[in-house]
Amino acid sequence: MSLQTAWLALMGLMLAGYFVLGGYDYGAQMLHPFLGDRHDRTSPHDRTPQQGRNPQLGREPQGGGPSEGEGIRPGRAADRNAALDAIAPFFLGNEVWLVAFAGVMFGAFPHLEGSLLSGLYPLFVAILTGLVLGNAAVQLRRRSRGARARRVWGALIAFGGALPALCWGLVVGLLLHGVPRRADGSFHIGPGDVLTPFVMACGLTTILLFAGHGAGFVALRARPATAARAGELGARLLRAASATALLALLLTLLGAGASMTNREAAAIVAAALAASLGAAWWSFTTGHLVRAFAATCCATALPVLLLGAGHYPYLLASSAGQGLDIGHAVTDGATLKILSVFGVLVVPTILAYQAWNWWAFRGRTGRRHPSYF
Repeated sequence: MSLQTAWLALMGLMLAGYFVLGGYDYGAQMLHPFLGDRHDRTSPHDRTPQQGRNPQLGREPQGGGPSEGEGIRPGRAADRNAALDAIAPFFLGNEVWLVAFAGVMFGAFPHLEGSLLSGLYPLFVAILTGLVLGNAAVQLRRRSRGARARRVWGALIAFGGALPALCWGLVVGLLLHGVPRRADGSFHIGPGDVLTPFVMACGLTTILLFAGHGAGFVALRARPATAARAGELGARLLRAASATALLALLLTLLGAGASMTNREAAAIVAAALAASLGAAWWSFTTGHLVRAFAATCCATALPVLLLGAGHYPYLLASSAGQGLDIGHAVTDGATLKILSVFGVLVVPTILAYQAWNWWAFRGRTGRRHPSYF
């Protein structure tokens, strides 16, 4: 394997890692309004002893959530933040993979970065907007004092998860279909390029897949009652994601979808993606939550492999064929050798941090972990 190919594989690994880890963040944000909140009620055995003796202690204050000393109902509070508590210890740390992906692209493939970011900047601006809104809403929601303010922040949390998920799907769809490159190598997308059946099907598939992936993660982390609801949601979302993915496949077979350079490799990866979606749905319906989450992890990572294997050696294929290949996108050999020294140090550090984070906060949320949001 050449140094160029190794760095391309590393860039793909960073993006796939972000789709897997950031994907369940987005999914949990989208599912936040549906898992718990004010519709949950505790059973009598969940109430504190003080609530049984003094009705004044069990009453919530007007215009806000329960506060300390006023009879917090632990089951209801936990359910209300079930999705957010599940992702809390990993929330901002997962975005390290996006930063690492951008760093690899800037350093090792500067010509790809120049063409990709300038051509797809409306979608990348929308992704960043969703990230900022979602992160701010998650951290500010708990400070709100009224029910209306909580609803507004809750809507922004869901929107902040849905917008990046949708836009990443649109980016994948555009890259699979091919972008309209000009003679100088640049390109610019307009509404007509985005609002095509294939690209929109890819966007819907991604948003549904990320939501199902988030449901799988919440099901592993939340209390049993909430986990059961998350599993039911995950099964429905995976069915819908499979339907939209099938639509994208049919459009490709009819000549209005993806235009792949390596059709055999693309067919193998597409079959693996279909198998992952089917395995995830089956595991959700049979109650095997660990298998379901493992399958959704594969499903969220495989679109990156589909892009890489399906278009290789092109990193940016045009809709008319050809495009920007790895030889023209990569930096010079001396720079790659210098970057390799840093890569040997940085990549194991990221992996070690992620492994430690998962180990430290393993298990279900509840008494073992504090409520962050």
